[in-house]
Amino acid sequence: MEAGEGKERFLKQRQVLIFFVLLGMAQAATEPRHYSVAEEMESGSFVANLLKDLGLEVDELAARGARVISKGKKTRLHFDRQTGDLLLNEKLDREELCGLAEPCVLPFQVLLENPLQFFQAELRIRDINDHSPVFLDKEIILKISESITPGTTFLIERAQDLDVGSNSLQSYTVSPNSHFRLTLQDSPDGILPQLVLDKALDREEQAEIRLTLTALDGGTPPRTGTALVRIEVLDVNDNAPEFAKRFYEVQVLENSPIGFLVATVSASDLDIGTYGEISYVFSQASEDIRKTFQINAKSGKLFLTQKLDFESTQTYTLNIQAKDGGGLSGSCVVFVQVMDLNDNPPELIMSTFIDHIPENLQETIIAVFRVSDPDSGDNGRMVCSIQDDLPFFLKPSVENFYTLVTNTALDRETRAQYNITITVTDLGTPRLKTQHNLTVTVSDVNDNAPAFSQSSYTLRVRENNSPALHIGSVSATDRDAGANAQVTYSLLLPPHDPHLPLVSLVSINADNGQLFALRALDYEALQAFEFGVRAADRGSPALSSQALVRVLVVDANDNAPFVLYPLQNGSAPCTELVPRAAEAGYLVTKVVAVDGDSGQNAWLSYQLLKATEPGLFGVWAHNGEVRTARLLSERDAVKHRLLVLVKDNGEPPLSASVTLHVLLVDGFSQPYLPLPDVAAAEARADPLTVYLVIALASVSSLFLVSVLVFVAVRLCRRSRAASGGGCSVPEGPFAGHLVDVSGTGTLSHSYQYEVCLRGGSGTGEFKFLKPIIPSFLGLGEERISEGNPNFRDNFEFN
Repeated sequence: MEAGEGKERFLKQRQVLIFFVLLGMAQAATEPRHYSVAEEMESGSFVANLLKDLGLEVDELAARGARVISKGKKTRLHFDRQTGDLLLNEKLDREELCGLAEPCVLPFQVLLENPLQFFQAELRIRDINDHSPVFLDKEIILKISESITPGTTFLIERAQDLDVGSNSLQSYTVSPNSHFRLTLQDSPDGILPQLVLDKALDREEQAEIRLTLTALDGGTPPRTGTALVRIEVLDVNDNAPEFAKRFYEVQVLENSPIGFLVATVSASDLDIGTYGEISYVFSQASEDIRKTFQINAKSGKLFLTQKLDFESTQTYTLNIQAKDGGGLSGSCVVFVQVMDLNDNPPELIMSTFIDHIPENLQETIIAVFRVSDPDSGDNGRMVCSIQDDLPFFLKPSVENFYTLVTNTALDRETRAQYNITITVTDLGTPRLKTQHNLTVTVSDVNDNAPAFSQSSYTLRVRENNSPALHIGSVSATDRDAGANAQVTYSLLLPPHDPHLPLVSLVSINADNGQLFALRALDYEALQAFEFGVRAADRGSPALSSQALVRVLVVDANDNAPFVLYPLQNGSAPCTELVPRAAEAGYLVTKVVAVDGDSGQNAWLSYQLLKATEPGLFGVWAHNGEVRTARLLSERDAVKHRLLVLVKDNGEPPLSASVTLHVLLVDGFSQPYLPLPDVAAAEARADPLTVYLVIALASVSSLFLVSVLVFVAVRLCRRSRAASGGGCSVPEGPFAGHLVDVSGTGTLSHSYQYEVCLRGGSGTGEFKFLKPIIPSFLGLGEERISEGNPNFRDNFEFN
C-alpha cells in the first residue's frame, strides 16, 4: 500500500513539475534581482534573505529543492534552506574577479524544483581599500638638458592601484625642492603626474637632483606608495626622437608561442652621437602588459613573453616611448587584437539528477543541467545530444539550460539500467566536445506474478516412507526484483475429505517450495492424491499463481501372500481324498492365495517344498493346483503330507506355506474303513498298544467335542448377525484403512469367508462362498475392485 501511495505522489509531483517548467522559463526571463556585499568578507557571511524575493515560506524551501547556481565551476555562494539566507561560500576578491572593471557583478540563478523555476540575480561586490598605490619602477630616472627653459613639463610614470572608485589613486605629492613643482593631468587611464621646471638647471651647479614622489589613494585612512625620481642634468639636446607611425594595429592568434614577434616599431633622431642613440621602453604599461610583452630596447621588436588567452583579454594597448641619449623622447601606440581560437571545449554543469525512477511512468524529469563555452562566435555555439536508441529526449530551457525527460514508460523487466551519454559539441573548427555520463536505474514495481516452471508436477513416493521425507520440489520465478520477486509457497487444500486429510499428509517449505511427506504412506490404502500449490510474491499488492501437484504412491513389497484355502486356522487339518484309481494329472486340490500388494509384488508362484513321498504329487507354479504326478500303486502309503510354499515376485520376495493332508482310498463309499493290514496289526498289538489307542481315542473325542462346541457358538453368533443361512461367519470386520504408525509398513487387509460344513458327508467336504470384504471407502475400495476383480466372484471346491 505504501509503494502504491508513493507512486501516486510521484505522479502528482511530476505533473506539477512539468506544469511549472514553462512558468519557470517565463519568470527566469524577468529583470534580475540585485544584491551587494563588500569584498574580503569571511566565508559564511550574510548577503541577503531571499524569502521575500522568492515569494516562499521557510518550510517551502526544502520541498522546492531551492539551490543557487553560479557561472563557472566554483560555488562562491551558499543558500541556507533552513532560513532562506544567502551566504558567502568563500572570501571574494573583487580585484581577482573583475580587475579594474566597475561595477563588479557576479551573476547567479536561484533554481527551484518541484515545480521547476528559475530566478535571475546579480551580486555586486563592493570595493574596499585593501591595496596601496605601487610604482612599478621604484627608481625613475629623468635626463634633462640644462638648456631646458622653465615651464617645461616632464611626464612621470604613474603609480598602479588595484582598487577602484574612491579607493583608487587620487593624487600625488613631491618632496620640496627649488627646481620643480608637481602638476596632475587627467587622462582616460587616470591621473598622470608631471614635473614642471620652475627654475633653470645648471649642470655645473647641481648635476643630479633626487625627489621623492608619493602617490595617495582616496581610502580612509589613505594608503600611499613612493618612488625615487632621480634627475640627471645633461648637456643640450635639441631634437627628440620621432616614430615612423604614431599608431600600430596588429592581430595575434591566441595560444601563439612564447617569443612570437608581435610587431616592430621604429623611431629616428636627427641628433648625432649620444643624443642620437634611441632606446625603446614601455610607457604607462600595466603589470599585465609587462608580463605579457617584451620590447627590444635597441631594435624595437615586440615579443610575447607568455601565451595570450582570448577568453581572458581580447585587446591590449601598448604605449611605447623612444628616448635619445639627451633625454628627449617620442611615443607611439601599438594596438594588439587577440584572435579567438576554438581552444575551449564546452562545459556541462549538472543541477539536478534523479538516478532511480519507478517503471511504468510517463515523461519523468531525470536531470536538469546547463552548458557553456567561453569561446566566441561559432566557437561558442553548442549543440547538445544523447544516444538515439534510448527512451529519453532533451528539452531546451532558458539560458542554455536543458532537461532530460523520458519519452515513454520504462519497463524494468526489459531493461533495468540505462547508461546515458550527454554530448555537448561546439561549432568551431575543429569541433570540440564534452561528454557527461549518467547511469539511471529503473526501480521495480510489482507488475509480474510468479510463474511456475510447470503447470503441473507429478511426484512418485515409495510407500512406507519415513516421516518428513523430501518427496520433491516446485519452483516458481518472478521477473520483478527485491521484495516483489521474493516468492513464498503455500498449499491449496481441497474441500474437506475425512478420508483424505491432506494437511496430515504433506507440507511445503514456504521459502524454497520443497515438499515433504508428513507420515508414512500406504499404497494399499491410497494410490494417488493431488493438491494445488500457490506461489505469491511479497509485493503490494501481492500477485500469485497456482500449479497442480499429483503424488503417486509407489507400491513396496510389504505384504506376504495370504492363503485362503485350505484354511490355516489351527483347527483339524483338511484331508483331501484321492482314489487309488486316479490317473496321472489328477486334480487333488488347489491352493488359493492372495497378496495385498500390486504389480509384480502380487505375482504369486507355488512350489512343493516337502512331500511324504517325493515324485507322487506336483504343484503347478502359476495356479497352485496340486495334481498327481504318476499313477498310484498299492505300494504307495495311504496318508501323505504335502508342504506347499506360496511366494510373491517382490524384492525381496515374501512367502507363506500351507500343509496339505492327502488320503489315498480305494473308493469314496467307505473311505474310513480300516485297511486289512492295519486290522491285522491291531490284532497282534500288545496290551501297551491297546492302552495307547484308547488314550488317543479319548483325546480325539475331546477334541471333536470342542470343535462341535466351537462351531455351534459360531453359528449362534452368525444367526444374530444376519438373517437366514446355515453357515457361520467369523466375527470382527477390520477397518478399511489401517496405518502402522511405527513406520514399518501397512497392515494387510483381512478377508472373511463363509465356511459351511455339509452334514452327511464323511469326506469332510467344504464349500467356499463369496468373501465378506469390508466396506472400503474412497480409493481403497476402487483399488480392490480394479486390482483383484476375481476376489469378488463366488468360487466353490467340492
